[in-house]
Amino acid sequence: MKKEISHVNLSTIKDPKFLSNLSYSELDVLSADLRKYIIEVISENGGHLSSNLGVVESTIALCRSFDFSKDKIIFDVGHQCYSYKILTGRDFKNIRKKDGPSGFQKRNESIYDCYECGHSSTSISAAMGIADARDLKKEDYYVVSFIGDASFENGLVFEALNNLSKNLSKFIIVINDNEMSIGKNEGGLSRTFRKLSNTKLYQKSKSATKKMLSISALGRFILRKLSSFKDWLKRHLMKINLFDLLGIKYIGIINGHNIKQMERAFKKAKTLKGPVAIHIKTIKGKGFECAEKDNRGIYHGVCKFDKLTGKIYSDESLSSWSKEYALRLYEVMKNHNNAVTICPATGLGSDLTNIQKDFPDRFKDVGINEEHGVVLAAGLSSNGIHPFISIYSTFLQRSYDEISHDLARMNLNSTLLIDRAGLVGLDGDTHQGIYDASFLYTIPNCVITMASKSSQISSLLEESMENHGVFAIRYPKESFNKNAVEENEKVEFGEWKELLSGEKTAVVSYGPIINKLVKEIKKKELNITVFEAIYVRPILEKYIEDLLNYEKIVIYDAYSTEVGFANTLTALLITKGYKGNIIVKAVPNAFIGHSTIENQREELGISIDKIIDIL
Repeated sequence: MKKEISHVNLSTIKDPKFLSNLSYSELDVLSADLRKYIIEVISENGGHLSSNLGVVESTIALCRSFDFSKDKIIFDVGHQCYSYKILTGRDFKNIRKKDGPSGFQKRNESIYDCYECGHSSTSISAAMGIADARDLKKEDYYVVSFIGDASFENGLVFEALNNLSKNLSKFIIVINDNEMSIGKNEGGLSRTFRKLSNTKLYQKSKSATKKMLSISALGRFILRKLSSFKDWLKRHLMKINLFDLLGIKYIGIINGHNIKQMERAFKKAKTLKGPVAIHIKTIKGKGFECAEKDNRGIYHGVCKFDKLTGKIYSDESLSSWSKEYALRLYEVMKNHNNAVTICPATGLGSDLTNIQKDFPDRFKDVGINEEHGVVLAAGLSSNGIHPFISIYSTFLQRSYDEISHDLARMNLNSTLLIDRAGLVGLDGDTHQGIYDASFLYTIPNCVITMASKSSQISSLLEESMENHGVFAIRYPKESFNKNAVEENEKVEFGEWKELLSGEKTAVVSYGPIINKLVKEIKKKELNITVFEAIYVRPILEKYIEDLLNYEKIVIYDAYSTEVGFANTLTALLITKGYKGNIIVKAVPNAFIGHSTIENQREELGISIDKIIDIL
């Protein structure tokens, strides 16, 4: 009799093939080991915790049911792929570290990663495309989209499902329901009918009957009556869900922590023609008590924490830009009854909890629906309400058309509070906040600003309500000492501030990093002028005139690519006849992988030390 394993050495895993040799009791051991390992590593490295703890068994069941060296799986958003990375032989202990695996699927990392996601709700469209390509090339493999319930509410999913009902390519959608139910548990009669409709005999009989009756007019009449009767029966005896209405076969609800049940569902799905939706129910944060009980999302994405108690490590002497903006926005909400805050499921990340609690009628969490949030803001603004749209830079990209078409084109007053602007570090290329200033520069009626100190925040927020159209305020994913919080200072519209006065060389920069730059210039006693461009757009002509007096101008932008402010300022100087030396030091217009923000700046040549070297 085979002796069952008591533990699995996860560091020795090369590929998922070993899973087929394990009994279900051994798979339970493996599940526990995976959870323990994920908690241990993420407590040191930071990352997405709760979502990964919830999908351990479903990942094992998927890897036992499919061969993903040939079959294809797309994890929607991609942040819940940690178990998958371990089971496919990645160096998980270095997850999210420089030269270690990404926290998301990466095609250049492994043959097991066929696609890359970082934003939500793309997996069904992508899976449909992969399945279509497979069919066109007459290849043979399965395609799986693994999508969570929060991602499922995004409009892109419904666009895909609507098209899928006409396309009907063969692939499998696994809906991971860990919070809101897409379809409630149904009664025994309903389950019996659905079970019957998904059998091979039923499918063959249905196809043969349809073929036979379609030959004659009488047969087609009978077919229509049978179809009407079937629809009547389903309406009265079954609860119809979205998939039924779209003609997509549905299996569910399956216990997402029962490997055997999921394997049966996957096996059944393989036998059915066309797309199949499998609805599984899981517990987010399973196996880590504080994550299981977390209903606010604190353990969704975490920094370092105590793996025994769950206490998240934080430096009480530090504040974040998100927190400081939320505090000032709270005052705006209190003082202006026509102010409304909108966010796309990022309320906790942007510290908006108190605003949500104290101004429930004027706080709109639109879920993962960024485009809708911006058009909602346009509707509010058109009717005399001033919207503050709090949104991460990387998610604002999804709303480019709405900003242009619905806000800026009608010159509607609104404030974009762009959180995580600039390099974001460990989340990598799908989440870098370096492109928003560049694309906003292409849209008329857009103002772009960035404070360097917390004392400037209130002035910018108040100014944003003064009929300037779309008013963007950017701030980074960085911390600063609470002692640096100062009394409010007035910032005039379009203002640059001269922080240091020198003779031959001028530096134009902005954002919090300018404080470190000034400190280093003073320390080295360099004869340099430093202009703080609080307003990145518009660039007032008087500041261009001032710059013409310098022999060398360094444009230093650590928060966006050279496409935008740096290139625009360069063009304006040249147009004015500037003959001196212009040096641009900005983030390259590229996709930048995961590492710490400090390492990224050093490698990109935009660290403070690199700037000092060229002055």
